[in-house]
Formats: sequence, C-alpha cells, structure tokens
Amino acid sequence: MNSARRPRVALFAAPESSPAILFGLYDVLGSVGAVYPDMTTGEPGDALLDLRIVAAHAAPFRLFGNVLVEPHESIEDGEPFDVIIVCDLYTPTTTAPRGRFVREAAWLRTMHANGSLIASVCTGSLLVAEAGLLDGRRCAGHWAYGDLYAAEYPAVDFDVSAILVLASEADGVITAGGVTAWQDLALHLIARLCGQEHAVRTAKVHLLAGHQDGQLPFAAMVRRTDPNDAAIARCQTWIEEHYATESPVASMAEQSGLLPRTFGRRFRAATGRRPIEYVHAVRIDEARKILESSSINVDEVGFSVGYDDPTFFRRLFKRTTGLTPAAYRRKFAAIVLHGEPGSWFNRDRAVG
Repeated sequence: MNSARRPRVALFAAPESSPAILFGLYDVLGSVGAVYPDMTTGEPGDALLDLRIVAAHAAPFRLFGNVLVEPHESIEDGEPFDVIIVCDLYTPTTTAPRGRFVREAAWLRTMHANGSLIASVCTGSLLVAEAGLLDGRRCAGHWAYGDLYAAEYPAVDFDVSAILVLASEADGVITAGGVTAWQDLALHLIARLCGQEHAVRTAKVHLLAGHQDGQLPFAAMVRRTDPNDAAIARCQTWIEEHYATESPVASMAEQSGLLPRTFGRRFRAATGRRPIEYVHAVRIDEARKILESSSINVDEVGFSVGYDDPTFFRRLFKRTTGLTPAAYRRKFAAIVLHGEPGSWFNRDRAVG
C-alpha cells in the first residue's frame, strides 16, 4: 500500500441494498482518524480513508426502504480501489440473483484481477459468488441463505455459523455474515489499512464489539416447503404442534399415508432435510423460544420438547446454536421489554 496516499475504499450499493449497512459502514469508516482525537482532545484529526459510494450508475437512486443515495462514482468510471465492500443485496432466500448483476459481477472480477481486495456483507456475498470469486472458497453470509448456496452455488463452501471468513484474504476475498457483521468487517479492515490502534479507537468511538459467538445463536429454523407435495406439507404442519410426541418420524409417515421409504424420500426432497433432522430442528427452535421467554429449568425445557435424555438435549442444542442452553438464555435474557407490550406507548398517548 502506498503510504503517500489514503487507501481508497469503495462501498458498492444497489437498490436492493439496505441503508443500515451502507450508511453504517460509511459513518464508521469515514470516522477513522478524525473523530477519536476530537472526542479526547477537542482537536479533530484527518480522515485516513478515501471513502466512496459506488453504484452501477452515478445517478441518484433509492435504496431498499425508499432511502435516497447519491453515489460518488459508478463502476463505469473504472477508478482503482484498494478495497471494495459489496453491501447487502436483498433477494428472497429461495431465489439466486441470476442475470441481475452481470455488469457489476464483471466489474468485481476485473477489480479483483487488478489487485483490489473484495469484501462483502450479508447477501452481498451472492454478488461475489455470481462473479465466480467464491468457487472453492469458504464463505460467510446471512444464515438464512444456507439452502440457497447449497442449491445454486455448490462450488462455494458456505459456513452458516461464520461472522467473518478470512481464509481467502491473502487471495483478495473476505466475506462477512448477516447484517451487523459489517461491524466486524469494518474493524478488521481498519486494522489492516490503518493499524490496530485506529481499529481500537474506532471501536471505542462507536461502541463496537465483535460477535464472538458467531451467527448460530441468532439463526432460526428455515422451514422450506414444496407447494406441490400436499402430503409432506400436512406432515410439516402436524409436527409443528406435535414435536414432543414419541416416535415422531413414524407418526409423520403414518399421517402422510405413504410407505416409510417413500415418505423419507419425498420429505427430504420437499424440505431439504431427513425427517429426523427436521424434527430435531423444530424441537430446538421451540426450545430456543422457551429459553428466551421463561426461567424454566434447562432439563425441563428438554423434556417439554421431546427429549428424555438431558445430556443428549444439551449436546444437540449446543451443536445447533453454538451455545449451551444456559449460555443461550443469558445471551438473550437482556433483550426484554419490561411491562406489558405497548404499555409505555399507550401510557404516553393517554397523557393529556
């Protein structure tokens, strides 16, 4: 990196991008070197990064949520960047963005070939995958897109648990997980471009902390269905209410009216999971909800969702969520709205 100039960093955005990620990155990266000395000595410093918002075209457009953005540059300008961060690009969890970003993908390939570090946040990794830059590489992205990656990008090693994947950093590619993983990416890039001290100072200014537990504690069960298989859809509906039943797979097969082998094959085709895997997912998802909203003993939680063996329940819960049941409860215990839902709102409205 040439020390005579500031590192050039591009934030690539599109109408499918969210304001939270784009402007969050813009605020934090734009503050490096400038805000901390102002807060601690009253004398602002110089911004250390040359930060630009880049889009397919230079004309203003509206982001997801109808928020206006005015790009500094377009990909047509062909200006070089040290780092390009692809912000999130919303697409349904069942739909790959095939053909939607052809020019943008070509731009990423060219920039990468010319030495730019390509980074992504959340669903931004889908554009990097479309560019072919993730083939044969481990990748992070939003946990809800694991099935889409498996179906549409089988050459990509998608890690549903990862917050930040640096395994291919030496090859010019970094990927970050869902939504607020942009914060972890930002601090890493600040350390890389400006030094560890500035990364720490920026974290202090913005009260940023890492996601040390990964994405799994935040992940919810993705319930995939096949509208063309009514028998399996009925079984999925049934198990949602009867997840604690004994012999759940045999019971679902009986509900379906299919032979056990036929049931297993069709269930996996419709849901992407073997029947017993689906049952475990439903049970653990229900256990999460109980832990989040009650103080019931952990072993009782396991019993209530269908596990007679507490050790097996704890082991399965940790494998699924990345945390023990007790640690999971502690993590989410602070996210509590005191009082009845809406009580503060109704109280304020009643005043006067």
